[in-house]
Amino acid sequence: MKAALTDKKALVCGSSQGIGRAAALALAELGATVVLCARNASALEQVKKDLATSNGQAHEIIVADFDDPAGLQHTIDAFIAGDRSVHILVNNTGGPPGGAALEASPEAFTAAFSRHLICNQILAQTLLPGMKATRYGRIINVISTSVKQPIPGLGVSNTVRGAVANWAKTLAGEVAAFGITVNNVLPGATNTARLKSIIASKAESTQQSVKAVTDKMRSVIPAGRFAEPDEIGAAIAFLASPSAAYITGINLPVDGGRTACL
Repeated sequence: MKAALTDKKALVCGSSQGIGRAAALALAELGATVVLCARNASALEQVKKDLATSNGQAHEIIVADFDDPAGLQHTIDAFIAGDRSVHILVNNTGGPPGGAALEASPEAFTAAFSRHLICNQILAQTLLPGMKATRYGRIINVISTSVKQPIPGLGVSNTVRGAVANWAKTLAGEVAAFGITVNNVLPGATNTARLKSIIASKAESTQQSVKAVTDKMRSVIPAGRFAEPDEIGAAIAFLASPSAAYITGINLPVDGGRTACL
């Protein structure tokens, strides 16, 4: 797949760190021009410096807060003004705080639904006309293995991730005839700031050491280790490529075999 995306532009959300950053790096390596999107402009500038430019890419940055859907709509409208097309959309944003579903406030569910599903919808609706016009589109949602097997202690996340997965499956059927695919990547436990936060929170709530919680989480992964962000980024890059043109509407676990169901 070397340089398979040299004429394509990719918008990667949450790309200031973690899986989003890894996806941006992988897409740039395949030749895509990458539009980095997150709240932290200075962090995005640093990531931009790390992106490959060997195929003449002119990478860009847009700053948006997914807790402000109206602001996101204004930002993305301004970006595509002047007939600018985006071929690849990577929907990726930080997950909701941990905790039992029973203990979560209604406001926590509303905020997570807005940040994840509503913002995904805004971006998809705004970018799909350009994808249809070029007959090339890839929408890739970074969600969680919880859509197949709910994760204890992540009540709000389990709920909202399932909604996003079903939104994507529905959308996939609606846009497939235009050369557009919609898929979900389901990362398992991955070495990111979010994983460290989840481990620390669980250690505190259960009065265990961070090492004990980490070892227990690792013990249920057949591969015997956590994923690295670039391993998730590689899966995203493949789904964004022409090689994945006939793959749509799927949930792809990248979890070292942890998910117990097919």
